[in-house]
Amino acid sequence: MRNRRIGAAVVALGVAGVSLLATSSASSHGYTDSPISRQKLCANGTVTNCGNIQWEPQSVEGPKGFPSGGPADGRICAGGNPQFAQLDDPRGGTWPATRVTGGQSFTFRWQFTARHRTTDFKYYITRNGWNSSAPLTRAALDPQPFLTVPYNAQQPPSTLSHQGTIPSGKTGKHLILAVWTIADTANAFYACSDVQF
Repeated sequence: MRNRRIGAAVVALGVAGVSLLATSSASSHGYTDSPISRQKLCANGTVTNCGNIQWEPQSVEGPKGFPSGGPADGRICAGGNPQFAQLDDPRGGTWPATRVTGGQSFTFRWQFTARHRTTDFKYYITRNGWNSSAPLTRAALDPQPFLTVPYNAQQPPSTLSHQGTIPSGKTGKHLILAVWTIADTANAFYACSDVQF
């Protein structure tokens, strides 16, 4: 009888552990793959020495309210998460970049592993003359998003695309910051994509 109780307790602990792991992975959520984000480049193995983000590109979650709130300057690409700090490292400008042309129509695409009710999606781009060898700061970005897509607390599908226009007047390498703001939590998701004009 005692062995059965111990066996039942071990099974119960195992189920609780699996439930906890399932809950943890269910809290991972989404990333951009067009233009390809740094976290997706790490997950693909295109970029190495990325740390934990290579296994969970969908987990770059931080406080919402950007740019007045959100992650601290220098920690924006990682959403303020120290375990994903490799995303904030400019790597001397060696992150692979998507080729774009100012004024072109572009399809921005998100992939979701958990589909949260959504306030909006916003896309920012770096200013001309920004310091590409330093981690991203608010001062490095144009102050207004070049594309805002309201989502009215709806739940997105597993893949969602937005049509937008790449800003004109840019040259060289730039960074696009995509922010997915969640309606029913205090958080947002962040994705940095390197682009080459």
